[in-house]
Amino acid sequence: MSDAALNVLTDPMIDDRIRGFPPGHPPLPAGAIGAQNWAPYDGRMALPLLSLDEAAFAGNVETMMAYVRDKNVDIAPHAKTPMVPALADALVKAGAWGTTVADIRQAGVLLRAGQRRLILANEIGGVAAARRLAALLAGFPDADLHIFVDSPEAVEALRTAWAERDDLPPLGLLIEFGAGRAGARTIEAGLRILERILASETTRFRLTGVAAYEGAAATADVLETAQRIDALMQVTGDFLALLRTRLGKTRALILTAGGSVFFDRVMAGLRAAVAADPHCRLILRSGAVFFHDHGVYERGMAGVDARGGFVIGGETLAASEAFQPALRVWAEVLSRPEPDLAICGLGLRDVANDQGLPRPLALYRAGERLATLHDCEVLRLNDQHAFLRLDPASTVSVGDVIVFGISHPCTCLDRHAILYGLDPDQRVTGAYLTCFG
Repeated sequence: MSDAALNVLTDPMIDDRIRGFPPGHPPLPAGAIGAQNWAPYDGRMALPLLSLDEAAFAGNVETMMAYVRDKNVDIAPHAKTPMVPALADALVKAGAWGTTVADIRQAGVLLRAGQRRLILANEIGGVAAARRLAALLAGFPDADLHIFVDSPEAVEALRTAWAERDDLPPLGLLIEFGAGRAGARTIEAGLRILERILASETTRFRLTGVAAYEGAAATADVLETAQRIDALMQVTGDFLALLRTRLGKTRALILTAGGSVFFDRVMAGLRAAVAADPHCRLILRSGAVFFHDHGVYERGMAGVDARGGFVIGGETLAASEAFQPALRVWAEVLSRPEPDLAICGLGLRDVANDQGLPRPLALYRAGERLATLHDCEVLRLNDQHAFLRLDPASTVSVGDVIVFGISHPCTCLDRHAILYGLDPDQRVTGAYLTCFG
């Protein structure tokens, strides 16, 4: 069964060609999976599988929404992390301003799922790409989409596509400033982009603000990272002031930045610029923060704490405690060929490895939780296997189930067609279909 087949139906039939679904079980509608009382540790479900701790996710949503409300800013969570329309919808219902996507296909997924207010936080290419975007948006006349541009050429490509047809919704242009990735590097470069936009503005094609992504400015050096991010926020805020002088006082504008690691520095760097402009809305785009992890975002929250950056209601809180990892991968022990080695059925095709290897958390045997795992680590992965270093005295045995924490949700979720929601007893309460194409 192709993952693509799952994404074009409202409630598709799922069978044992999909990870996690019990082999031999009759096919079920996706919406019925949560009523089966399955658990990833009781021997029925096919492993490996990816799960979502529903309570941890809900807690992360509550925490981040409390933060943005306290700061009087908005958030458009980046949907590229899970590509699960149901979760994007849950975030909007929880108070998100809209949703962020990374490319045209992702925009199509969210539009077809009912989302209408989107930030396309990326450049898309030249006139061919602009025409593809136009072809998509022609089917959604009520769409409210804002897109990054960082060159006069990008503006001209979009202008050409919008001038060719009269069946398109308005398109908002966000001039992107950047460091380490795309984005204009100087005020002067931004002004050249601005001039091209203003020369071609219409009611359906106009400037709507300024954008940046600070995460790409990070380096291995903490001090250098802070300096680079602060400099990017400075130029972004300065350009907003120039825009306001050029456009007048009343045009509504968007200022958007903020991933899941340095959102506190974004707030510190842009607070004054936004406070000086009552007609500008600051929108964070943090997405992975709602899922957190046992790796790159665990380290990221430790960095926020080291900066004293997580403040709600005037009180500095521990971000490392406020956010909880919500994703787990479950796998079986296949072999224990040496006293200090176990082989698990979990490999490169199942779990992220670009920002750190999975972390063994707990051991299950015969449907019961046996122990927390402190005495083992994943040494390496190949296509289908994880190599675990063990204490030779460990009781880990063939057939045991190990639950792993992951590092970097974005490159783990895209390996799975279904994300299984779990309750506090680690029993399946639902199945979320991912839409990675």
